[in-house]
Amino acid sequence: MARRTASSSLAPAPSGSALAPVMGDPGLPYIGYALHTMWNPIRHFRRRYDQYGPVSWGNFLGRPIVSVQGPEAAQVVLGNREKAFASGPAWDYFIGPFFERGIMLLDSDEHLRHRRIMQQAFTRERLAGYLEYIDQSARRGIDAWRPGRRTLLPLFRRLTLDMALDVFLALDLDRAGSHRVERAFEDAVRAGLALVRFPVPGLRWSRGLKARRYLVDFLTGHIPAKRDRGGDDLFAVLCGARSEDGERFSDTDVVNHMIFVLMAAHDTSTIALTTMAYYLARHPEWQERCRDRSLALGDGPVDSAALDALTELDLVLRESLRLCPPVPLLPRIAVRDTEVLGHHIPAGTFVGVTAFSNHRLPEHWPDPERFDPERFAVARRTEITHPYSWFPFGGGVHKCIGMHFANLQIKAVMHQMLRTHAWSVPEGYTWRLDMSTLPVPRDGLPVTLRPSPAAVR
Repeated sequence: MARRTASSSLAPAPSGSALAPVMGDPGLPYIGYALHTMWNPIRHFRRRYDQYGPVSWGNFLGRPIVSVQGPEAAQVVLGNREKAFASGPAWDYFIGPFFERGIMLLDSDEHLRHRRIMQQAFTRERLAGYLEYIDQSARRGIDAWRPGRRTLLPLFRRLTLDMALDVFLALDLDRAGSHRVERAFEDAVRAGLALVRFPVPGLRWSRGLKARRYLVDFLTGHIPAKRDRGGDDLFAVLCGARSEDGERFSDTDVVNHMIFVLMAAHDTSTIALTTMAYYLARHPEWQERCRDRSLALGDGPVDSAALDALTELDLVLRESLRLCPPVPLLPRIAVRDTEVLGHHIPAGTFVGVTAFSNHRLPEHWPDPERFDPERFAVARRTEITHPYSWFPFGGGVHKCIGMHFANLQIKAVMHQMLRTHAWSVPEGYTWRLDMSTLPVPRDGLPVTLRPSPAAVR
């Protein structure tokens, strides 16, 4: 627990301004509230909300951060209609040294220019082609799972990494090579919330920098062949993509975007799949509903229309993303003096939009702790009272460019898992999340895996 510290304002509003200062307190020296957000972010931010309201400040690893909660505040920051907030310098603080100049770390005209070129890799036609590889990869990977006591998090990690190598890179790596790539991404992601933020050998920051160097060398070595031969994979598409005026990505641009997209596709999809599996294990009636729908599709290849027909699975995905958004905090930097809900935000202020708490505010989500996929059903859409009460893919111009790809990938994998397997957890089991980077179960989510009832008839 943080020591009790008197409330204070972050900075006074300009003389004569009607804006209110942002209230809060620093927490522990240097660490601030970092441990609180890693141990139990839902409880921590709810307490801040109750004490200070939707806009408050506290220290985090040596710097003050303004936390904004509630859909109205999220819309101001993420929607950014006044262009007062930047994404790049905020993310740079956490992951910049490891995911340099990824699409999320760019702003303004540069971000728009890069996004337009990258969008060529996520057209409807491209997504349809990727889905063929995803479906095949999911079948191969999940068919190899054996019944018994299994830990799902590493199984999903291996599966999504194999998919990334197939769909995004189209590289045939041996087991050792793919494991090294997987470890490099894991080290780079974990480095972002290192408490010691300089390269001490053996610690997170140093391992992250080493991982970044490995990934740069690995991808750079494959660029000449990708530019020469082309292909349908994301790597080849980015090597050949051009803007309307003929501009294309440099080798450095391609590497930066590939590292970032591979991280996003691998880690966030793994978290979403693990979360869905957890709630389907705890709510077997929903697992059966989803399985019945998947079995009705048959065992043939799936396309986007088939996945759209999995309406129960879509509801479960949305509710899982509400309860455990893979990216729990979306940071921004104020590039000029501005305001959020009547509070003065000085230029240079670090602002964090807290998805975990926003997705559970009882003012916007009735019975917010309850797993209730039906809340996203068409008949109950009126219960979702604000467009920024649910934003697992971010919002505004920085909304996830791979959102539709992620939805296809996650639903295709879970469809195959439901067709061939059933799984359960012990009665009363509740997972505990490790929030030291992105949210994952501390125990890896152990389940009892069985053949699907349809498979043993």
